[in-house]
Amino acid sequence: MSTEPQAREADESLDDVALVEKLVAAYDRLRSQIARTIVGQEAVVEELLIAMFCNGHCILEGVPGLAKTLLVSTLSRQLSLSFSRIQFTPDLMPSDITGTEVIEEDRGTGARSLRFVKGPVFANVVLADEINRTPPKTQAALLEAMQEHQVTAAGFPHKLPRPFFVLATQNPIEQEGTYPLPEAQLDRFMFKVLVGYPSEEEEFQIVRMTTSPQEVATDRTLNAREVIELQEIVRRVPCADHVIRYAMRLVRSTRVDQGSVPKMIKDYVAWGAGPRASQNLVLAGKARAILKGRYYVSTEDIRTVAGPVMRHRILTNFNAEADGVHSDDIIRNLIETLPADPSATMDEAMARRVFAADPVQG
Repeated sequence: MSTEPQAREADESLDDVALVEKLVAAYDRLRSQIARTIVGQEAVVEELLIAMFCNGHCILEGVPGLAKTLLVSTLSRQLSLSFSRIQFTPDLMPSDITGTEVIEEDRGTGARSLRFVKGPVFANVVLADEINRTPPKTQAALLEAMQEHQVTAAGFPHKLPRPFFVLATQNPIEQEGTYPLPEAQLDRFMFKVLVGYPSEEEEFQIVRMTTSPQEVATDRTLNAREVIELQEIVRRVPCADHVIRYAMRLVRSTRVDQGSVPKMIKDYVAWGAGPRASQNLVLAGKARAILKGRYYVSTEDIRTVAGPVMRHRILTNFNAEADGVHSDDIIRNLIETLPADPSATMDEAMARRVFAADPVQG
């Protein structure tokens, strides 16, 4: 029998490993370039990149003035992606986001026809600024775009560009006159990223940088094609069964009606996380593993991404509000009370061979 198919498959597997190594180097350059514009916020940048490379959407929550908009626009420039910002206001209509059909008349024949004018959602990176400032009808206009990567107008679907990310911002203060996102829409966001205040030294660097006349020049690092390649390679990273079950245990332990759950869950949780949380934990773990230069997912990866994946999927009750307990406190308690199996590990060299030999695994 000819060995040509086996040789071709081996070459493709080696190409996968080489692509991972190339993109890990690009990831390091990307973080370095972003750091020239954004001071600090290393964890926020990492979580945003993990979500992007998983083809997921993010909510960024932080007080005004923390450079959330600048971070998103800088990221889109570094990835050579088209960028669109939508300022959500109480009078914003769904068609202001998705687009609308207009009547167009042919001056020569006088014939009239409908033409679809694309809205700002037709971009690679869409910044939904202060998404909780607009009514639910307009918020829901993003649902189809986020889930199906298309917009339907007058019965006709219009595909969105690839890759496509919605990065929504929320202000944790000034809740008067806002419309909190319903749980069904929150579940569509892969991560909820908390943007905190900078340290004293970081704030000094921010003030010095932003009050000087010089402009910081940055180089583009990746393009849309390379981002899509990384999204495809992420799903092929091996993930051992014990890691998947650990992720599932974390999620299932948040469900009050699932039998034996920790006391803190019974006391403070009204509704737990759904199956999307388990899927996103594993997928985000795969992306984090690749970006750290590994070819397998560890339980440490799952624990690291548990906060941004689960914090917006756990609905606390009145007792939690009265006692000042937040979803992050519950997640930390779960990580402490549900230890991973230390005997179940995957050797680095073996994982690399598995990834190269079976690129469809995981």
